[in-house]
Amino acid sequence: MSIQDQVKTEMKEAMRARDQVRLDTLRSIVSAFNYKRIEAGADLSDADQLAVVQRLVKQRNDSIEQFRTAGRAELADKETRERDILQTFLPAQKSPDEVREVVRVAIAALPADGRNQGAVMKAVLGQLKGLADGNLVRQIVTEELAAP
Repeated sequence: MSIQDQVKTEMKEAMRARDQVRLDTLRSIVSAFNYKRIEAGADLSDADQLAVVQRLVKQRNDSIEQFRTAGRAELADKETRERDILQTFLPAQKSPDEVREVVRVAIAALPADGRNQGAVMKAVLGQLKGLADGNLVRQIVTEELAAP
């Protein structure tokens, strides 16, 4: 079942349960899918749908950070709930320990003179696409390159 089909099914359930935040979040996903479909001029593949949901999660993370900085806890809580709903459509994320292991393997595979953040990130992000947050990967790459 594609993400789009899951969203439509869950929209019906949210309507029945009168869960307005969930319904609004699911509607935002449908809207983003429609916008992307029109932009692409073709139906979305599963990878495209996944990318759209990942972008929405990233937007929510940025909003949460901004709201907390501005002292707007109620808005940050709402965005957190929306992010949690969106994350149910993403594959399970790798733990920091699993990401660290992938980074260590990538660093070991690179020649000693080619071990810089850009090269490691390029090697690692291909393997972890959709499975780990980019900021977490960047942080771990930086730590591992700085380690003796």
